[in-house]
Amino acid sequence: MSPVLADVLLVTALIGALALVHRPLGDYMAATFQSKKHLRVERWIYRSVGANPDAEMRWPAYLRGMLVFSAVSVLFLYLMQRVQDKLPLSLGFKPISADQAFNTAASFVSNTNWQSYSGEAAMSHVTQTAGLAVQNFVSAAVGIAVAVALVRGFARSRTGDLGNFWADLVRCIVRILIPISVVAAVLLIAAGAIQNFGDIHTVTTLTGDKQAISPGAVASQEAIKDLGTNGGGFFNANSAHPFENPNGFTNLLEIFLLLVIPFSLPRTFGKMVGNVKQGYAIVAAMGIIWFAGVVAVTWIEYAHPGTASQIAGGGLEGKEQRFGEGPSSLFAVSTTMTSTGSVNSFHDSFQGLSGGVLLLGMMLGELAPGGVGSGLYGMLVMAIIAVFIAGLMVGRTPEYLGKKIGTREIKLAACYILITPALVLIGTAVAMALPDGKYAMTNIGAHGFSEVLYAYTSASNNNGSAFAGFGANTEFFNTTLGLCMVLGRFLPMVFVLALAGSLAEQKPIPATAGTLRTEKPLFTGLLVGAILIITGLTFFPALALGPLAEGLAA
Repeated sequence: MSPVLADVLLVTALIGALALVHRPLGDYMAATFQSKKHLRVERWIYRSVGANPDAEMRWPAYLRGMLVFSAVSVLFLYLMQRVQDKLPLSLGFKPISADQAFNTAASFVSNTNWQSYSGEAAMSHVTQTAGLAVQNFVSAAVGIAVAVALVRGFARSRTGDLGNFWADLVRCIVRILIPISVVAAVLLIAAGAIQNFGDIHTVTTLTGDKQAISPGAVASQEAIKDLGTNGGGFFNANSAHPFENPNGFTNLLEIFLLLVIPFSLPRTFGKMVGNVKQGYAIVAAMGIIWFAGVVAVTWIEYAHPGTASQIAGGGLEGKEQRFGEGPSSLFAVSTTMTSTGSVNSFHDSFQGLSGGVLLLGMMLGELAPGGVGSGLYGMLVMAIIAVFIAGLMVGRTPEYLGKKIGTREIKLAACYILITPALVLIGTAVAMALPDGKYAMTNIGAHGFSEVLYAYTSASNNNGSAFAGFGANTEFFNTTLGLCMVLGRFLPMVFVLALAGSLAEQKPIPATAGTLRTEKPLFTGLLVGAILIITGLTFFPALALGPLAEGLAA
């Protein structure tokens, strides 16, 4: 079988699996967040934190609950890293430095999972499991909770109530993330991933050298790493490590896990607003952008433009040889368009234009299909922008799902889409203007600039992947990237929740002959176009200085 045919069958199998679970998983998540009943374990959790799950919250209260919970999480994870040498199962590792501990705490709580450390050589068993893995669950649940609050804003009327943050958080973890993660972890263990709490083993290689083999609870962390679009690997090599990703089956399973919830949430949205066709329009826009990215990167990697790649006969540098160009490209596009950040190959070694597509996937706001929760609420904000543009073209007040898109709503949406570009471009400019940026770059010229641009794009959009040649473990980058992660995660949530509250207070507007049919293919095309145009106008100059210049010079 030719590699191209194998790649086509792989993508077809993946799309088929996602289509198969789209409806049942989406319906199940909608039923979870609309349920009036509480499980026994959930009631115990509510009592332990002193929360009343039946108390409705307006958007300021919902926001306060989310911010307080996240701030406590940052503090807890920071302190755990600083005293890990005094905790059980420390493996003899030293405490993490203050700047790196802040960076890591901000990273995992913000669902970024950027890693400026090597996990198997720095983090103890307790830090990995009780710290990092726990945040994989709760940070993902926070994103889904905010998305559900926005959906309620569309579904409800004449009320400012958006549900209860604590109930949404706990239900998401207990009823959705844990059950799926358990099944995924069992499958990973059965396929060869490791799961233990052993000591570090020192072995003698065939050449007579000594090598340390690190054990750990890898499969359990790997499952939620991908399912929650987190991305932080147990090992420095991430999903290129055979302990995390043993074979072709686990590679496909991991790609499926990082896409399954983001691609199913539009169905949840459709069910909760009472019109599943609206969900189909959203998921179609996501699918078009994702598939275009997969085709573009795979084609570029197989074409391997450039003298060095032509002489070598392929663009295999930096790719796991078990997988090759096709599965590596599929993984890379899926991880950069879902805010996951896990990798089975190193993006720094991709062709220049391929790196540009991966950058663009993050710059779009990771909407296709985006992170768990963040992809849906980001796409809904862009839908509001698209409806507003359509209203301007026909001279009509824009409406979406029976809600008027007025001055307040469009201002909140505009603030949302301006945050991450500001963080990316200002952060990159400051780094390039200071000696820190120059010293961190492994390469010079356009590719070196791409390394810095990729780092701030990844941090600000809560992705976490990196051009691996970039040396980010310095006080400057640990601090500035950590701030970008926090601001890039929580500032947009402020505007999303404020928008949800504004929509929930409105009374529904009946559809008329002039109402834009937002469940039709025309609107899907308008939405895709709006996303690409807004992103292109914002980031084209930066892309031209980096990956485009590198690709055209090849």
